[in-house]
Amino acid sequence: MAEQEVIKHTKAVYKIWNSKNHDFWHKVKEFFIEIFIIVFAITLSIWFHSWSEHKHEQQDVKEFLIGLRQDLQHDMLEMKSDEISYVMQGKIFTYLVKLKMNEKVNDDTLNNYREFILNTTALNPNNGRFEGFKSSGKITNIEDKFLQNSILDLYQEDIPVLLSSTNSYIERKKRLDEFLIKNRKRLTDSSSNFNEILVIDECRNINRALANTEEILNRYENCIKKMELIIAKINEEYGAIKEEKK
Repeated sequence: MAEQEVIKHTKAVYKIWNSKNHDFWHKVKEFFIEIFIIVFAITLSIWFHSWSEHKHEQQDVKEFLIGLRQDLQHDMLEMKSDEISYVMQGKIFTYLVKLKMNEKVNDDTLNNYREFILNTTALNPNNGRFEGFKSSGKITNIEDKFLQNSILDLYQEDIPVLLSSTNSYIERKKRLDEFLIKNRKRLTDSSSNFNEILVIDECRNINRALANTEEILNRYENCIKKMELIIAKINEEYGAIKEEKK
């Protein structure tokens, strides 16, 4: 529409300037009026285009942040479950390390914690939405810079640091697993030397490294707090989930 107006008034300028029915000053007056209209039309067109583009960008931001909130809530549930697992792993390996020489492993304790000796725990973050939004260059469209920086910090610093810690822990777990596979033997059809090899020196050295889960727990807690902060900021902007359903 604005383009048509520009063409229309451009033709009018040409017609006025070449008209023989008006004197010079009348032509000048009409000329500047038409020029003003053209400039106004172009300015209005640019403003409207920018406004429309900005509105579209902010709609993309809203969809991203609301989806991101769901991703974070899912990850927080997994993280809290992981924290429990690492607390239990820390307890059983601390117990094994503190056993005195020739002290036997308590069968009930071992049975209660067996899964935490053998299993590994690792976070699988839902970062696909973030990576897609970032790679498209749209992350800078988030106008709240504190929120923008918090999201970047979470996915580019906090979670990678956490995964570095858990990956290192899992590597130590693999050493334990390899040691147990190599040294475990059947004593009877229903029993093995599993209890005994857990406390021999070589295994105890591995257990000592596995007893310390404080760093991992601190990094999980740091991620959870950052996620809670991001969710709170999204809720401030778009309302809580219950409000959206009304």
